[in-house]
Amino acid sequence: MITLILFTTGIALTSFIVPENKLWANSITQSATLSLLALIVLSNHWTSSWHNLSTILASDTISAPLIILSCWLCPIALIASKGHLNKTSDLSQRVFITLISIITGALIVTFSSLELLLFYIAFETTLIPTLILITRWGAQMERFQAGLYFMFYTLFGSLPLLISLVAIYVSSASLSIPSTELLWNVNSPMNVLTLWWTLSIIAFLIKMPIYGFHLWLPKAHVEAPVAGSMILAAILLKLGGYGLTRLIFLFSTASLNNLSLVLIVFCSWGALITSIICIRQTDLKALIAYSSVGHMSVVAAAIFSGTNWGLNGALMLMIAHGLVSSALFSLANTVYERSGTRTLAITRGLKLLLPLSTLWWLLMCAANLGLPPSPNLIGEILILSSLISWSIWLFPILGFATVFSAIYSLMIFQMSNQGTPSNNVANIPFSLSREHLLAVLHILPLIMLIVNPLAALISWLK
Repeated sequence: MITLILFTTGIALTSFIVPENKLWANSITQSATLSLLALIVLSNHWTSSWHNLSTILASDTISAPLIILSCWLCPIALIASKGHLNKTSDLSQRVFITLISIITGALIVTFSSLELLLFYIAFETTLIPTLILITRWGAQMERFQAGLYFMFYTLFGSLPLLISLVAIYVSSASLSIPSTELLWNVNSPMNVLTLWWTLSIIAFLIKMPIYGFHLWLPKAHVEAPVAGSMILAAILLKLGGYGLTRLIFLFSTASLNNLSLVLIVFCSWGALITSIICIRQTDLKALIAYSSVGHMSVVAAAIFSGTNWGLNGALMLMIAHGLVSSALFSLANTVYERSGTRTLAITRGLKLLLPLSTLWWLLMCAANLGLPPSPNLIGEILILSSLISWSIWLFPILGFATVFSAIYSLMIFQMSNQGTPSNNVANIPFSLSREHLLAVLHILPLIMLIVNPLAALISWLK
């Protein structure tokens, strides 16, 4: 883990040293090496509990796949951004690459932290570079409003979490994640535990986000550059799920007895409402952003169920959704760079103009709706099984949410690729090899999960 952190630091530093004509080739090569190094270093961490790398850093079966996902998305985000950043100044390009490296390093520290305080610091460190990406390289003037929404929503949830962590330390004299479980709450009143748990999870519910805490996400996604949207959807939203997975064991008594009923029902309804909202969207990026809210609401409900199947499904769906949503945003950026618009009514008939991209759209939309044999289906089956066994009354809510999810996923493909191209997109240039490489790099890990899905879950199922 120290190797990965130092390597990420090296990418950030060398981005200011490398000559301009070799900047992107060097940065993409280094970040690709980082992703391969993460695969090699963490390949044996899937099937055992904790691998202590230092006194404050370690990885286990939950954090290892998320660290690999973070490193895998770093070169992909750089490849996707090269097209529109070539028109900017040299300093702007170097700062952009540095910010992507800082976000990747902060994510590695967050997912591998053994101390809750270090986890909190790294968790909040991702806020600043992401805010700069949105406000500096956003597409329109609304990016400043989107940045304010993103900053204040995140800060609103961060202070209660910090207060909760201080209280945990006062109560247990330890903030170590492996050793803090249930050591401090045995003699605490139930109402105190419930309030404690509520304060602790607000930051994660906002970061995921679930429906009701989601207003910042569509604005941030729509206005962010393609790299910002990909990192937000693929990794930063998973910080909330990871934090909930870690902390639910610290507050298991309070969460399972007092708050699970309310939170699971709320998240399930949120998934249904968000799926209906997606059908009414006219902006392509906003539709993909709202679909992320729906998927993360289902993930949160699975985590709150506290069952082994629910946690397995949440982990699998987080990884699969990270790859699929990132691919959808990169494909949407391909359309936007050529047409200058994200309106679905205008960007139609792409199968006649970009035939190979139509194949990528089909595969990703099919994976997004959970078509067999995609890993999204495996995660959704595990989640739905755990939630319906928890309460049979959730069946109609989750059933309709799944149906509407399939409808809007098919709608994305049908509205963007079918029909006759409008005049303003009739003469767009052909797809680039770089854009096809992006799609392949997203599909390759999905194929690996399809071939051997238990690799990510084997230790949990034991």
